[in-house]
Amino acid sequence: MNPVAFEIFGIGIRWYGILIAAAMLIGSVYAIREGKKLGYSEDHLLDLILVVLVSAIVGARLWYVAFNLSYYLADPAEIINLRGGGLAIHGGVVFGIVAGYFVTRWRKLDFFKMADIVAPVLALGQAIGRWGNFANQEAHGGPTDLPWGIMIDGVKVHPTFLYESLWNVALFAFLMSFRKNKPFDGALMFLYLIIYSVGRFWIEGLRTDSLMVGPFRTAQVTSIVMIAIGAAAWFWQSKRKKS
Repeated sequence: MNPVAFEIFGIGIRWYGILIAAAMLIGSVYAIREGKKLGYSEDHLLDLILVVLVSAIVGARLWYVAFNLSYYLADPAEIINLRGGGLAIHGGVVFGIVAGYFVTRWRKLDFFKMADIVAPVLALGQAIGRWGNFANQEAHGGPTDLPWGIMIDGVKVHPTFLYESLWNVALFAFLMSFRKNKPFDGALMFLYLIIYSVGRFWIEGLRTDSLMVGPFRTAQVTSIVMIAIGAAAWFWQSKRKKS
């Protein structure tokens, strides 16, 4: 697949950017609609969305750069070159959550209510964005004989981008069905952290382009941490509500 969708004045517009932009647009529209249902003003919601999106992009890039530091130190100009990919979703999630916390404090919004609005659409956005990896012929697994394998450089490999996309679609559907019966605010975000991380841990083990921290795959280490945080937060919020 050609990673360039079309050109404008000689500048190639890549599928990767189009899909990321589409995911952000869908998420923003959904967040504003759901936030209004809870009585929040559109201005405050737009402030939250803008800061979170910018922070998530910066965080995703910095995360990727940090674990490829030797490459980027050799060619620092490449740090700002996003056209070929190089965004790590874990960095986006971490930076986005931290930024969201400070914005909700500033605008006097309920952080956990906002987090529950974001969680389902975050999963959906990731499902859409993963197809940008397909366009770039990246984020795939090792060789396989399975019938749904894809050809990369003449080798049939696991379409790990597809595995993660399907996992996130299922997670989105689950969170949307669970939201009306959630036991407390924050439950959807905690479930997102746990369920997404379980799937990502398994899928990451199939990939051939993992970011590494020593002998360990960075995404698997981060997934374990996020599962622990999600479970601990669930227990804390549940106990807090009962008391």
